[in-house]
Amino acid sequence: MKTLTLFVAILIASLVAGLNVYSQDATEIVRKADTKFNGEKTNYSEMSMTIVRPKYKRSLEFKSWSETNKSALTLITNPAKEKGQTFLKSGNNMWSWNPTIQRIIKLPPAMMSQGWMGSDYSNDDILKESSLVTDYTHKLIQSENIDGSDCYVIELMPLENADVVWGKIILWISKDEYINLKAEYYDEDLQLVKTHLAYTIKTFDGRRLPSVMEIIPADEPGNKTVVTIVNMKFNIAIEKDFFSQQNMKQIR
Repeated sequence: MKTLTLFVAILIASLVAGLNVYSQDATEIVRKADTKFNGEKTNYSEMSMTIVRPKYKRSLEFKSWSETNKSALTLITNPAKEKGQTFLKSGNNMWSWNPTIQRIIKLPPAMMSQGWMGSDYSNDDILKESSLVTDYTHKLIQSENIDGSDCYVIELMPLENADVVWGKIILWISKDEYINLKAEYYDEDLQLVKTHLAYTIKTFDGRRLPSVMEIIPADEPGNKTVVTIVNMKFNIAIEKDFFSQQNMKQIR
């Protein structure tokens, strides 16, 4: 009887340990993919965006600087009408600067889920307010092939006290290169809000990454936003006072 009890105890302990390792593996996969795209410390990017609607298309270009999990600054460089507008995240605070009206506006947390510049790309996507690594739990649910790439499919659920936009995220991360090829974003009621697709892999600063991303809203047929990465650099030196309201007004 004691032998049987000991066997059951060992079996349960093994299963629990196995589940813990499984969870840690999922978290490590998300961490590797996130670090590969955002850099270990900092990154700089130049991108173009095309907002597609059933009756029109609109394009803009922008530059972004970010310090991993801390600060981010985005500058619109084209078209002329929006040129010079900037968006800043510093700590838990976020602002926008419009040179036309010469005014800095603080963005409330409720705006993080809204579309940036009228696109399907959210303010949270641009300013990186939340972290896929530290604000969510991670569960490896299956494997799936995406356009010839074998992917881990990982479910992300927000931590209880995390200040995040999404009620659930599902990621498809390639097993060979840890590239995030697809993502689904769900609201608090676990209804699908949008899907991100990534493709056209290129090398930026020694890293193979998708150069084109499509953001497709779930309930707006014919709408999508296409983001193209033109240039990307990682772990660049950024001065301490770079992410400031003063710099929002003068960055070019």
